[in-house]
Amino acid sequence: MARIGREFIKKTKYEFLDLSAQCRGRPQPPLELEIYKNRDLIELPEPETISIPHVDLREAIEKRCSLRRYSRTPLKAEELSFLLWCTQGVKEVIPGSATLRTVPSAGARHALETYLLINNVETLAPGLYWYSALRHGLILIDDTARLADRLVTACLGQRFVAQSAVTFIWTALISRMTWRYSERGFRYFFLDVGHVCQNLYLAAEAVGSGVCAIAAFSDDGVNEFLSLDGEEQFSLYLATVGKK
Repeated sequence: MARIGREFIKKTKYEFLDLSAQCRGRPQPPLELEIYKNRDLIELPEPETISIPHVDLREAIEKRCSLRRYSRTPLKAEELSFLLWCTQGVKEVIPGSATLRTVPSAGARHALETYLLINNVETLAPGLYWYSALRHGLILIDDTARLADRLVTACLGQRFVAQSAVTFIWTALISRMTWRYSERGFRYFFLDVGHVCQNLYLAAEAVGSGVCAIAAFSDDGVNEFLSLDGEEQFSLYLATVGKK
C-alpha cells in the first residue's frame, strides 16, 4: 500500500496500456449524463447576456487566494451562470463526437460532471443540483433538509461548506475518458479538474467572490451524498464560493 501512488504512475504509462475501446470500435459514451434528461430544466441566464465587471487578468491572478469566510450576501443567478460557463461552458458541439468548452480537456473528452450544493443564490431554492452544460441549465436533484450538514460531514467537518453561497462538486465519468485513453485516462481526470477549478478562482474575482478548493473529503461520503456508485462515476474535487 505504501507504494500504490508510484504503482499508479508506472502502470498508466503508455507501454502498459491495453487497446482502448475507441480502437476496438466500440460506441462512444454520450457527451452528457442522460439520467436526468427527463427532469425539468431550470434555465440559466445566457452567458452573452450577462454584464460582468471587467477584471484585469494579472490583477485576478495576483489577488487569487483561498477564502473560507463569506458574507451573507447571496450570489446572483447571473453570477452563478457566469461561473458555470467559465468552468464548463460549451462553445461548440460536434454532434456525436465532442464538445469544445471554456476549459481544456484531454482529447476534448470533457469527462467531468458538475453538481452544486446551493445554499444562498437568488431565485434558486437551497438544494442539490446537477448542471447540464449542453443546455446551460440546472436540474434539482434533492431539496431535503440538512443537505449542507451532510456535505459538511462528508468534507470531514469543514463548516464553511454550509456557509458558502454554493459548493461546486466535480465528478469523473470514467467511460467517457477511458473510451479513448484506456487506463491512462485516469491521469487526465485530475489534470482536467485542475483547469476547471483555477478558472473558478479567477472568474470569481469578477463577481466579488472568493473560492476555496477542497481536496480533503471522504470519497465514499461524497459519492453517497451524490448517489454515485464510486465505480463508474466518482467524486473528484470540491470548491466553495461566496461573496467576500
